[in-house]
Amino acid sequence: MDPVGAAALLTAIQRDLGRQPYVPVWRAMQAFTDARDEAAPDELWLVEHEPVFTLGQAGKPEHVLMAGEIPVVHVDRGGQVTYHGPGQIVAYPLLDLKRLKIGVREFVCRIEQAVIDTLDEWNIGGTRRAGAPGVYVNDAKIAALGIRVRHGRAFHGLAFNINGESLPPFARINPCGYAGLQVVALNGLGGPSSLDAVKPVLARQLGRQFGLALQSRPELPDALRDALAAESATA
Repeated sequence: MDPVGAAALLTAIQRDLGRQPYVPVWRAMQAFTDARDEAAPDELWLVEHEPVFTLGQAGKPEHVLMAGEIPVVHVDRGGQVTYHGPGQIVAYPLLDLKRLKIGVREFVCRIEQAVIDTLDEWNIGGTRRAGAPGVYVNDAKIAALGIRVRHGRAFHGLAFNINGESLPPFARINPCGYAGLQVVALNGLGGPSSLDAVKPVLARQLGRQFGLALQSRPELPDALRDALAAESATA
């Protein structure tokens, strides 16, 4: 799929959130999406989460086989169950799809293509699978995808396995609702094990797919600071 043309470049903000618990980031995405107006720039959040299983809106609890000490959070994205945790880049493209003039299906395809093009940086061939969003290498899933669109604005996003630390918890679930689905990490395919080595490549490819000129901001978004403070107050 051809990316948005360079002439259509829009400025967007890129934020590296570091390592964060899942729920405050989720609440912050919701708050950001609900508060933004037509003039608000798009943002790309990159984060490494603390261990968590997330179950989508239509998710079936029976796909969580043995959660153990890892919390299970029911969320408002599409899809079934997946895992987020250390060793994985989670990218949240918080985009105004109306402004970009793209539909939901194209949005999903462009995210997948950004991952495929990122894999190509290390000569790894990524593919799509009909009816099962995400990116696969040799029939094993390397990146899961689940989104939500509200009033034409997207949140949630993709989870990209970078090193093997991210893989063992997938044995406790039917990944994305598929029993026996194999998962793989980038470093097991000859790519780097460092998230910092992959983040700029993934961000560049996402920016390219959506015609965005990314400007890095070091500070956490206000919505996330508020959500972290709220969680700390109730802990």
